[in-house]
Amino acid sequence: MEKEKEEDDQTLERGQWNNKLEYVLSVAGEIIGLGNVWRFPYLCYKNGGGAFFIPYLIFLFTCGIPVFFLETALGQYTSQGGVTAWRRICPLFEGIGYASQVIVVLLNFYYIVVLAWALFYLFSSFTIDLPWGSCDHEWNTGDHCYLCSLSFCTSPEGNCMELQKANSTLNMTSENSTSPVIEFWERRVLKISDGIQHLGSLRWELALCLLLAWIICYFCIWKGVKSTGKVVYFTATFPYLMLIVLLIRGVSLPGASQGILFYLYPDISRLGDPQVWMDAGTQIFFSYAICLGCLTALGSYNKYHNNCYRDCVALCFLNSGTSFVAGFAIFSILGFMAGEQGVPIAEVAESGPGLAFIAYPRAVVMLPFSPLWACFFFLMVVLLGLDSQFVCVESLVTMLSLFPAVSRALLPVPDSSPLSPSLLPSPGCPLGPSQGGMYVFQLFDYYAASGMCLLFVAIFETLCIAWVYGAERFYDNIEDMIGYRPWPIIKYCWLFITPAVCMATFLFSLIKYTPLTYNKKYVYPWWGDTLGWLLALSSMVCIPFWIVYKLSTTKGSLREVRLVSSRSHEHCEQLSSPVCAKVIGDGSPGFFVSIASSVS
Repeated sequence: MEKEKEEDDQTLERGQWNNKLEYVLSVAGEIIGLGNVWRFPYLCYKNGGGAFFIPYLIFLFTCGIPVFFLETALGQYTSQGGVTAWRRICPLFEGIGYASQVIVVLLNFYYIVVLAWALFYLFSSFTIDLPWGSCDHEWNTGDHCYLCSLSFCTSPEGNCMELQKANSTLNMTSENSTSPVIEFWERRVLKISDGIQHLGSLRWELALCLLLAWIICYFCIWKGVKSTGKVVYFTATFPYLMLIVLLIRGVSLPGASQGILFYLYPDISRLGDPQVWMDAGTQIFFSYAICLGCLTALGSYNKYHNNCYRDCVALCFLNSGTSFVAGFAIFSILGFMAGEQGVPIAEVAESGPGLAFIAYPRAVVMLPFSPLWACFFFLMVVLLGLDSQFVCVESLVTMLSLFPAVSRALLPVPDSSPLSPSLLPSPGCPLGPSQGGMYVFQLFDYYAASGMCLLFVAIFETLCIAWVYGAERFYDNIEDMIGYRPWPIIKYCWLFITPAVCMATFLFSLIKYTPLTYNKKYVYPWWGDTLGWLLALSSMVCIPFWIVYKLSTTKGSLREVRLVSSRSHEHCEQLSSPVCAKVIGDGSPGFFVSIASSVS
């Protein structure tokens, strides 16, 4: 009884959501982020338009929803974060939690930099004339900078190559020709160096934007779930308002229909390309924030009998629906821009930072009241990135509860989040604000949180739950929480389909691996790729290393070690050894045996 009371007190100390809406908005804010706006539409057009939905939906139902539900239910059932939840279920696979947290740490190092860039653009938009709309600024390169349009060129004569073409193709022979949008991005915002070997000096303006981003993030979570639950009412809903405004404006522009057709036109022949299936799988893992421990941490603050199954299905469809609608908003604008410039849409379509900081800024220059639309867009980017960022930080905060001494040392005020403001600006400083920071950013993005790492973790998550803990047993636990058993197909996905699909995709990603390049021109040195692989392996090695460590430090015979790692207590209860006597359970219904308690 005393132990149960202690666990109840611990749950109350960790806090709970005030209501279901706070939880739903927090998860929505985490999973609906920049990838929905700047990655999904691009992958859709690149991989056969409407045909891309076939592999996307297959991965959604075989991997996305099952793993999303698994992690959420695990957190709600154990009321533990991304590490201790796996310790409770199966201590032998506690390394899954550590692997997820390593990925989250690396994500926090570079994802916040996107917010710094977006804040820089947002502040630059508060002007009559957008600074990337002409070639008459100090950072422009004179005759190498040009504006191309069918109808106008806004730059002063002599400082901009005026290229007005009608029904013709541009024939540019100069390899150094560029546009004011690219020059603003590379020469004003980044002041980019010539390679990762030259990090250059610190960009103080970006450093201040990075500091501001961390301060905003800190105050979003400084009271734990109590403050997070209130902040998401704005950060998770306002981007939808911005997206609707941009969608209405986009579809009303001339040429929008061509952009939307380009986005959706199905090319069934593309389904024969394995890369299309690889892109669909990695997009699901990216956009659903699975294998990061965040869903487990957020679910741990739910009430025990919350219907997490219904929440997960609804949130998954909301996420994919948002990606689909965002494609209309983005490609309607790109269709308008392609028509204005007289170029194919494929030449203006971008993905990732290229869409947010090059393609879309170039498009808004062509709109009436362009500063207004720029402010709307970059405010949406900031908010989409912000709630994803602070939820990841919240996941780390939950993990820090494993180390009470560290948590107490970092507490600035009572009941606050254990993150001191003095520590906030440090992550990300070598990435965005330095002149070579973009090269480091791409390295983190390509390796540290790659689909390869997430797929590797997902394989072990499903194997642990389905084959070690037991899929049927976990279904019993879920039934105890929500009052009924979920659709049986999810159980069979955990057992067979999800690990098989993830393994096949993981192996394919290894076979099709290509070294990282920046802007399709700069090739990273050998030590850059080596550093990238070390970043990727830093998370993946946690799982096998922890298994080896646990087996080597657990006392008892091999048979006893095997039994305490199995799916039930029955066989272990038949043994009279001290190992099994100590690991039968911790008194909580359904919790798995704890090898940790048998370690000397």
